[in-house]
Amino acid sequence: MNELRPIVPEGFEVPAVLEHPRFRLRMLTVNDLIKDYDAVMTSVAHLQATYSAVSGSDWPASLTLEEDLIDLGWHQREFTLGTSFAYTVMAPDGSRCLGCLYINPTRKGDHDVAVTLWVRADELETGLDGALYETARTWIAQDWPFANPAFPGRAIAAADWRNLPDRP
Repeated sequence: MNELRPIVPEGFEVPAVLEHPRFRLRMLTVNDLIKDYDAVMTSVAHLQATYSAVSGSDWPASLTLEEDLIDLGWHQREFTLGTSFAYTVMAPDGSRCLGCLYINPTRKGDHDVAVTLWVRADELETGLDGALYETARTWIAQDWPFANPAFPGRAIAAADWRNLPDRP
């Protein structure tokens, strides 16, 4: 059985929040269920063509509210254990979920983590996706302890990412 291990060094203070004029990143929790589900389900085709292409899945096809609740609970628990970090991307006033950002361990190539993110489909024309990606790249480089983070589907094409060999 694989043991879940923290992906940050002991004593590292995980950033709780990242403020940006257009959004606010904070831990994704079960309390975000309704706003998260709305963002996901109004963006199915967009998510399948972009975010889900990284894993080769068809998520969020047929996602139920209950399944989303389970996913959010799992993300929340992993965050508290330090084994991965899921952040919700909220409007600055907290009124709506604009997307998500995930920091997950990886054994692909020489990368230590994979950072994936998405924004809801109705925000694509506003430039939010680019703003979130550029902000995330800077934030990960400056505030996190990773040696070689990957941004699959962004800095490396999704198909190329899926074809990278796993380290032993």
